Amino acid sequence: MTGDVAVLGAGMHQWGKWGRSFVEYGRVAAKAALADAGLDWRDIGSVVGAETVRGGYPGYVAGSTFAQALGWQGARVTSVYAACASGAQAVNAARAQILAGLADVVLVVGADAAPKGFFAPAGGERPDDPDWLRFRVLGATNPVYFGLYARRRMALYGDTAEDFALVKVKNAAAGALNPLARYRAPVTAEQVAASAVVADPLRLLDICATSDGAAALVLSSMDFAGRHGAADPVRIRAVSTVTPAFPREVLDLPDIATDSAVAVEPAPETFRASIARAAYEEAGLGPQDLSLAEVYDLSTALELEWYEDIGLCAPGEGAKLVREGVTALGGRVPVNPSGGLASFGEAVPAQAIAQVCELTWQLRGTAGERQVPGARAGITANQGLFGHGSAVIAVR
Repeated sequence: MTGDVAVLGAGMHQWGKWGRSFVEYGRVAAKAALADAGLDWRDIGSVVGAETVRGGYPGYVAGSTFAQALGWQGARVTSVYAACASGAQAVNAARAQILAGLADVVLVVGADAAPKGFFAPAGGERPDDPDWLRFRVLGATNPVYFGLYARRRMALYGDTAEDFALVKVKNAAAGALNPLARYRAPVTAEQVAASAVVADPLRLLDICATSDGAAALVLSSMDFAGRHGAADPVRIRAVSTVTPAFPREVLDLPDIATDSAVAVEPAPETFRASIARAAYEEAGLGPQDLSLAEVYDLSTALELEWYEDIGLCAPGEGAKLVREGVTALGGRVPVNPSGGLASFGEAVPAQAIAQVCELTWQLRGTAGERQVPGARAGITANQGLFGHGSAVIAVR
């Protein structure tokens, strides 16, 4: 298809709390992706950096920062910020440059050195920003609205805390097989239940940590891939970066400062579902074609929402999938075979890129003990605050 671009290389810096600069993590991931692609840094025509506002000025100009860290060589640079969707927006910018003929091969890099504890707004006072308002006016940290989502599922669908715990158990089992994950120990449902309550009904082990980490991709045109011996590379077939559609769509819970949130009937399709639908339409595929998925499990309950939003089941049936093992390794459609945020923690601008790295390794058949047999197509999905959609479909 004319919209395909090749994934020639994928690389990551292990997630953790290392106490070093995000630039160092990004350089490590970039070099790993270049080595995986069999290319030299001087072969790169463009660098797209996913921004991290917590990194100060170097974070705001991430594309140039990473290019400088690797050594100026004349590549064009682009810096992209879209909250949790930053990595997918960076992939989208790189893909657009390749399809437009502006560059044959592009390096995409995202990295973060996250603070310990809850994320808080960075960059000063912003009373016109709903994210800032919920922290400063309501004192609502991220786990507060994770808990609201969880309570909503319990009220609407009868989900239980035990269902949520099964998601952590599943993802921890996969993460134990991933050498790049921060947490590599299996977890039992009893351990989840015994962990401290953070935002009722969610406990500490239901919620992802904040982490340092980095991920990078080398993307190219299909012609470039063919000339460099990659006859059958993993291909990115679709990137969805849509915004909500009003009034069909009501902004989700994180945008709690929106006056119109209670003025219209609930939407027939959530914003997250519209993100996935746009990706499927562009790729010419559907949920039935998926071999696996990587979704943004900020909390265990939110992963169940994603099952429904990417079309693996009908609304309210997410817990049934996890109970039956459908989304576990060995199941019909493994979700988060990487271990997900449950095993990595959240390194915001790197995460959506890391999801594509996992798809790449799975579709190549090189994911080791966590390999999904015969993987041919996968989707990534997450949502950035303030209407940033994010989904990538990759195929082999």
